Amino acid sequence: MSTTPFWGPDFNALAQEDPEIANVLLAELERVRGGLQLIASENFTSPAVLATLGSILSNKYAEGYPGKRYYGGCAEVDIAENIGIARAKELFGAEHANLQPHSGASANIAVYGAFTKPGDTVMAMSLPHGGHLTHGSKVNFSGKWFNIVSYGVRQDTEQIDYDEVRALAIQHKPKMIICGATAYPRLIDFAAFRSICDEVGAIMMVDAAHFIGLVAGKAIPSPVPYADVVSFTTHKVMRGPRGGMILCKAEHAAAIDKAVFPMMQGGPLMHAVAGKAVALKEAATPEYQAYAKQVIANAQALAAGLAAEGMRPVSGGTDTHLALIDLQGIGVNGTDAEARCDAARITLNKNAIPYDPQPPAVASGIRVGTPAVTTQGMGVPEMSVIASAIGEAVRDVDGSKAPEIAARVSELTSRFPAYAR
Repeated sequence: MSTTPFWGPDFNALAQEDPEIANVLLAELERVRGGLQLIASENFTSPAVLATLGSILSNKYAEGYPGKRYYGGCAEVDIAENIGIARAKELFGAEHANLQPHSGASANIAVYGAFTKPGDTVMAMSLPHGGHLTHGSKVNFSGKWFNIVSYGVRQDTEQIDYDEVRALAIQHKPKMIICGATAYPRLIDFAAFRSICDEVGAIMMVDAAHFIGLVAGKAIPSPVPYADVVSFTTHKVMRGPRGGMILCKAEHAAAIDKAVFPMMQGGPLMHAVAGKAVALKEAATPEYQAYAKQVIANAQALAAGLAAEGMRPVSGGTDTHLALIDLQGIGVNGTDAEARCDAARITLNKNAIPYDPQPPAVASGIRVGTPAVTTQGMGVPEMSVIASAIGEAVRDVDGSKAPEIAARVSELTSRFPAYAR
């Protein structure tokens, strides 16, 4: 069985102990090496982050916080967590940071727990217009436990209607207003949200899961000076381990920490906390800033290339790492487009568009993101190649062109490999 340099001797041990799972790891590595990864919420962590995730820190129970643990033997993990906290505060200019949430959803649960109680009114972006499950979906805790008032985008511009947000806030007097989304390609006016929150006395929460890496790279404006609390994931553009994080003003620090532990979760995953610290250090470099800016340039080039293929970018384009693409003009739905691209080794996802006539399981659009291909070193010229491949793939009704498209994709990825051999 072949091994890979960045996995080192630990992988050799796995191959001996459990070849079935070792083969899954190798197959996944070959999948990402041989295809295009355009899922907007995915990226490739550095070998240093992977090494930390697979480290001895995975063994340590450390309920509580540095210096205030409920277990002994936490001296070393305390150091790791304190390093990560200091790096997060410095990188984002935040007064307080909590690195313990296991995921972005866990971080959001903690924020609800810190500032609201079940039955309170919360405003957030409508899921069909780009919001997240934790922003009020009826199948999620947020929609089950809270009175959710949703805002959306204008039908003409497909951008947030701040007049509507203000009117709804004045009418419903929410305890908390959430800004942030999973499929919204434009910048958010944090100052406008701050003004609305101040007017109605609401907590301003920013769910920055999708764009925080661009903030870290100083490629887009930061929500931290405006928000009471900012939650986010540490993967996506950030290139850290899968996990969550919360930043907040000092006055909310105790409430946030208590909401993470003991309200919402028990022992933190110390290998993940240390991995977040590594990613934060990487994100503080000039190289990362250049990467973040290139992610946006690539997303804009990809959106333009797809427009040239007859696929309409929602809102006319993007300011971030992702583009939402309306396929109605070429008579293809999102489900078919996703499947056809997958057959050609292009991984992306179907996605509802604002005012979508199709149900979410079918969808009229796709969502594409450039974090992973940018990590591989691709630039604007490659986005034109990718757009052409997507355009051909989504129109490939019978799948006859998939092998040829896949071969072109393989040639491209061989020049920009993920985790180079």
